Amino acid sequence: MPVIKSIKKIFQKYHGFNFNAGLIITGVIFIIALVGCFYTPYEPTAMNVSIRNTAPSLAHIFGCDDSGRDVFSRVMEGIRNTFFISTMTVLIGSGFGIILGAAAGYYGGKFDEILMRINDALFAFPSVLLALVIVSLLGPGFFNVTVALGIAFIPSFARIVRSGFKSQVNMDYVQSARLMGAGDLRIIFVHILPNILPVLMSSVMIGFNNAVLAEAGLSYLGIGVQPPRASLGLMLKDGQALLATAPWNALFPGLVIVLMVLGFALLSEGISEAA
Repeated sequence: MPVIKSIKKIFQKYHGFNFNAGLIITGVIFIIALVGCFYTPYEPTAMNVSIRNTAPSLAHIFGCDDSGRDVFSRVMEGIRNTFFISTMTVLIGSGFGIILGAAAGYYGGKFDEILMRINDALFAFPSVLLALVIVSLLGPGFFNVTVALGIAFIPSFARIVRSGFKSQVNMDYVQSARLMGAGDLRIIFVHILPNILPVLMSSVMIGFNNAVLAEAGLSYLGIGVQPPRASLGLMLKDGQALLATAPWNALFPGLVIVLMVLGFALLSEGISEAA
């Protein structure tokens, strides 16, 4: 598969600090999220008022929150939820964005003009604001925020892919493929797409970065992941009122958000340098 070969080339080509550091940070957080699917030290929703706001200790390494819930277990669940929402957001956004952008860039003409005008109208709204509008229509919740963010991310991916296809569609290798009788779908997905993959992969990492921040922001506002499910943004909001007395309630969720964003940003930078 040309796309898989292109991904392998990127990973084989570059092993600099940014790429490796980003890979380590995101890899560790991903492992925590994966482990959190099967095991947490305590039940994330279990309350025990006798240990409310207990400081970090060997029994509770991140301490306990205002309801006596283990913060580390809730952070694990929050990472898992954020990773799932971010992954689905990028899959929806990039999946539809690739199809629309490839069609617009490859065929051009009136189709490109109409599609890009619609795309530009949507792109004029910040993705978080657009997601906020969609969530207000669908209602808050885990599934709805995932769909809303996915839809909000389509315009950015469509624009990037369209630009990449525009730069490649008249290249000699594309003309040669046409002369050899290759169909449009083969040219789009086998010949052109692998050649813009480095740029697309860098954009995907930025998409993950933005999706983490967007999910945390929506949950912080109370219209994202809903209690009793744990969310890093929701934990940050709940812990804000306890900064003076129990700062660990906000410190650890906030630190994880920073590390996730940093990891994806470093990966994006590393892939850009390798391209």
